[in-house]
Order: sequence, then C-alpha cells, then structure tokens
Amino acid sequence: MENENMENRKITISSRVEVAQEVVSCDQAGEDPIFNMKDGVYYGLDPVGASIWNQILKPAVLVDVRDQILHEYDVEEECQSDLLELVEQLVEVLG
Repeated sequence: MENENMENRKITISSRVEVAQEVVSCDQAGEDPIFNMKDGVYYGLDPVGASIWNQILKPAVLVDVRDQILHEYDVEEECQSDLLELVEQLVEVLG
C-alpha cells in the first residue's frame, strides 16, 4: 500500500489509498493471495477482503469502497470500522 504521508496520518473514510508497486496479488477462487516483494511474505484475504483489495488496486477513496461493500453485501454501515481496520492492517504489514 502506498503509505506516503499515511504513517503520520490517521486513515479515515475520506482517505485515498492505493496498492504499492512492490505488492502483487492474484485472484484465486475469491481469495486473493498477496505477496509483498519487499519482505517476501504472503498474505491472504477472505472474499470480502478480496473485494476491498480489488477496489484499491487503483487509487480509491475509502468512502467509495465502503459504499460498494454496502451494495455488494448484506451488511450495515457499521462495516466502515471493519474497513478502516483492514486498511490500517494492510498498511502496517505491507508498508
């Protein structure tokens, strides 16, 4: 994930995020394995996480990602906190 200025800034629903070039992934039956070429570690996402991942492969504003999740899945707006938590974890492990 691009963390330019993200390290000193809290991620919010209005944050714009994108995947860093050194992070690659592929779709395998709805579960996207992610490989960080910097540290050589693989990570995996469940189908909802994979949907979020696919939306941020190109620069995306998290409010738009949240709205798409609300449209795709039978979830409440409270999913926003889960979305922010996932993005924060991705920034932490993928740098």
